[in-house]
Amino acid sequence: MADPAWRAVRGRVLTFLAPPLGAGDGASYRYLADGLVLARDGRIAAVGEASPLLATLPADTPVDHYPDGLVLPGFIDPHIHFPQTQVIASYGAQLLEWLQKYTFVEEQRFADAAHAAEQAAFFFDELARNGTTTALAFCSVHPVSADAYFTEAERRGMGMLGGKVMMDRNAPPALTDTAQSGYDETKVLIERWHGRGRQRVAITPRFAITSTPEQLAAAGTLKREHPDLLVQTHLSENRAEIETVRRLFPEAAGYLDVYDRFGLTGERSLFGHCIHLTEAERRRMAETGSVAVFCPTSNLFIGSGLFDMGQAREAPAMRVAVATDVGGGTSFSMLRTLAEGYKVQQLLGRNWSALEAFHLATAGNAAALGLAGEIGTLEPGAFADLVVLDAHATPVMANRMARIDGNLEQELFVLMTLGDDRAVRATYAAGRLIHAAS
Repeated sequence: MADPAWRAVRGRVLTFLAPPLGAGDGASYRYLADGLVLARDGRIAAVGEASPLLATLPADTPVDHYPDGLVLPGFIDPHIHFPQTQVIASYGAQLLEWLQKYTFVEEQRFADAAHAAEQAAFFFDELARNGTTTALAFCSVHPVSADAYFTEAERRGMGMLGGKVMMDRNAPPALTDTAQSGYDETKVLIERWHGRGRQRVAITPRFAITSTPEQLAAAGTLKREHPDLLVQTHLSENRAEIETVRRLFPEAAGYLDVYDRFGLTGERSLFGHCIHLTEAERRRMAETGSVAVFCPTSNLFIGSGLFDMGQAREAPAMRVAVATDVGGGTSFSMLRTLAEGYKVQQLLGRNWSALEAFHLATAGNAAALGLAGEIGTLEPGAFADLVVLDAHATPVMANRMARIDGNLEQELFVLMTLGDDRAVRATYAAGRLIHAAS
């Protein structure tokens, strides 16, 4: 009888070894035309050419074979809103109106534990269907929403990060906490979930507009007390937002300085959007090692602006990640996200190679979360979180693939420009199959 601790996935294997310098950087990745990823007890035990590895497998090890499939590390989404799945595609508003008109109304429903649990099941179904195996999520202000999120992640064996939003002003009364209760409730979540299996809690002030100085100070205290925790929030997404922050914090030198004053910048801090940063703010982001998270489908849909990847990487370079930002973002698919990211860069007169994009969605995002070597890679010791992609998934893709003559980078570009959930053949979390295309 097969040992359930072992599992092997065979196919064309791709993993990144270093950040690509651009198109054609063959030294940045390892590709096996017929490879095998062997998992034991949820972690990768070996990766290599299929034939020699198959001869060493324990008896009756299950081998899932995808002859034409491309096996990569599971996608990582470092900025997504768990309570916003039902406000995707909400019409006709930019950021601040969108929050008041749609988001804050929807998030009040997550005070109900049953609703939160129901939506968590849908949320994780969608992540798996799109090949995403780890996410950093904003829950609602209600601790039960975070409990529902982590409970469902634990049930599926997925490694997730997230936190209850801290908001003590400029939101409906039913959607606010206080500086003290936001601190206290986050502490309880840390005790309950942080480091429990694969789950991790993040300190989550929504953004400067919805937190008083007292609450941002409390978030800073949490960061000092728990230096291993991530901080997630928003920064410079929309010009009206920036003006509002200026009015609320007239003593600050700028939007980023608001967070900096409360000790919320640093290598474990992720700031969604960062579209309209000043030169001084970009320099300070680089100095502190803070991460700017590019959310292209959201930025386009809500009309926020264009994130300039090339400018972000000019010296002094900022750390950058890429994310869906559901539900301002319009798709759970990292493939669709990369496609829109490419178009944004084209509008700015730049190219973004498929190698750079896929690196960022896997190993790059893992590094942004402080989890390099644990996820985002197909190296021994990492969690066996995998996605299997099919570049022939639709007639248009198959027709295009007939002309690329086996070129890997062109195949990746087809996947990132024409692919979506239909291109995901299978998704594995810790070696366990959590999604298989029908």
